[in-house]
Amino acid sequence: MAKVNWESVKSDGEKGFWAVFPNLCKGCGLCTEKCPVKCITWSEELGVYGTPRVEADMEKCIVCGICQMVCPDCAIRVEKNK
Repeated sequence: MAKVNWESVKSDGEKGFWAVFPNLCKGCGLCTEKCPVKCITWSEELGVYGTPRVEADMEKCIVCGICQMVCPDCAIRVEKNK
């Protein structure tokens, strides 16, 4: 049985955190299209299929979670600070 790597690349901000799971991100770009503040961009690092994965600019991110909701592969996790 193959071992699954669930490591994430996490970005912390004042309002919360944003994480992407590179082994799930296929680089479809839905999150970049739907982000209301356009804080998600393409990373230099690659995702699961050798395509660019995404990353968030936490200076701009409002931690709304829309990117998490539209990701078809559950590759993004967003959580507001309490």
